Amino acid sequence: MGRIIAIANQKGGVGKTTTAINLSACLAEKGKKVLAVDMDPQGNMTSGLGLDKDEIEKTVYDLIIGEADIEEVICKDALDNLDILPTGIDLSAAEIELIGVENKEYIIRDEVHKVRDDYDFIIIDCPPSLNTLTINAMTTADSVIVPIQCEYYALEGLSQLMHTIELVKERLNPSLEMEGIVFTMYDGRTNLSLQVVENVKDNIKQNIYKSIIPRNIRLAEAPSYGMPINLYDEKSAGAEHYRMLADEVIHK
Repeated sequence: MGRIIAIANQKGGVGKTTTAINLSACLAEKGKKVLAVDMDPQGNMTSGLGLDKDEIEKTVYDLIIGEADIEEVICKDALDNLDILPTGIDLSAAEIELIGVENKEYIIRDEVHKVRDDYDFIIIDCPPSLNTLTINAMTTADSVIVPIQCEYYALEGLSQLMHTIELVKERLNPSLEMEGIVFTMYDGRTNLSLQVVENVKDNIKQNIYKSIIPRNIRLAEAPSYGMPINLYDEKSAGAEHYRMLADEVIHK
């Protein structure tokens, strides 16, 4: 039975989608069978793993409105060992479509659980907000990984996210756990990055991954080529650190 992990942070620009893409790809590289689920209407995970958003016939949106089942939507073998549940901009209308729908918090869970046994890991990229789509991801997931950027406002919003995770656990998904925090965009040349890491460690009683993702130009370039970092530049610092993160996730 596959482990389902949501990658969530309601702040944009913290490396959430970068982490979802590259963790998925590095798990697949290590021989794990992975399903990457794109729940962000921007569709950056979809394009970052090499799919053309304009060419896709069925997306997560079709799943949510009941126009397709999960087998029709999954794009098989986008990369070795990696399938994708893609999305497009029409997903942004899902919030409105779901008004008044019964059990709307469980639509994705009910679909994903049909294929759960086919995968070792299912990685869900959440939108950068705490909306119905994020709630759907959290009711589906076993655990949540929170990427945090090494910057001054890193802790801002984190308590709100923790509160949301606790609420979902309490009311909708009793088995949901906080998997851990991963630091992104770390710049070893600045005292600030180091201070942020220490500050979070002192204030947050959560698992913090040892793998810290550096600020890395190759990581920033990779999505524009539709490739994860381990394929775009396999020897880059970004690739090495995401492989280390994948190892930590596997052995947790």
